[in-house]
Amino acid sequence: MGGSGPTPTATAGLQRLFEGRRLTPTQRRIAHSLVRRAADAPFLSSVELAELAGVSQPSVTRFAVALGFDGYPSLRRYLREAVPADTGREAGAEDPYAYNSYQQAVHAEIENLRHLSELLADPEPVERAGRLLAASSPLPVLGLRAASSQARGFGYFAAKVHPDVRVLDEGGSMLHDRIDTARRAGAEVLLCFALPRHPRETLDALGHARDQGLTTVTVADSSFAPVAALSDLLIPAPVGTGLAFDTACAPMLLGRVLLEAMCDGLPDAQARLEAFDARAAARGLFVE
Repeated sequence: MGGSGPTPTATAGLQRLFEGRRLTPTQRRIAHSLVRRAADAPFLSSVELAELAGVSQPSVTRFAVALGFDGYPSLRRYLREAVPADTGREAGAEDPYAYNSYQQAVHAEIENLRHLSELLADPEPVERAGRLLAASSPLPVLGLRAASSQARGFGYFAAKVHPDVRVLDEGGSMLHDRIDTARRAGAEVLLCFALPRHPRETLDALGHARDQGLTTVTVADSSFAPVAALSDLLIPAPVGTGLAFDTACAPMLLGRVLLEAMCDGLPDAQARLEAFDARAAARGLFVE
């Protein structure tokens, strides 16, 4: 099932097909798999799509019916007509299944990064997110369980340029309290990293943040992730699923892109970085 990477046209066409649909969690997984493999989507059998999404073949059939088609063959015919011909499988294209499982995981992440690059062809969502993050002080950054490392990584670098970053990487009864404290201190925006498997506490925290009047900006693995309904601005970055544990190169890179956009909205960001470098040099923090 090799082929060229999906073009923005192919990806956007699939996104439009799913927009506004009330899909079950299983159906969102199928939709997410199709978007990730937009170039191959018109050529996947129902069995192949089921294996790709980790669901049953009847679930694929029910998914097609939920989209208004008679069955999966009708959906596939639609995709073959709707997706531009140059995004399909090409003769002689490299076959990712010729590699071992470790190499396949790397190639899958390369495809995820290519997909993220296509999404960033329209920089407006990231630029808008950057302005929102820069304007909020304090800035709470939420990430639980698998997403905690993303939140901590963002918070580590953001603290070098932002006056008050508060990382929320632990759940429990105090999580709502910490959101309330940030709101009372003047926070206007909460940044959330949400990755599979999506903890219920993340959804509860996002709902509570919105109840308190915070704007929620979310980095999630898919536009169809459970957090979508609780996010004022969601920017997707796919995760790799080929290994025992998911890989999150694209969400990490998107976090750095958001940092860059936030710096553009902070007039003293460069001065803060230079001041940190001067302090680090004076203290001998780094060996290079």
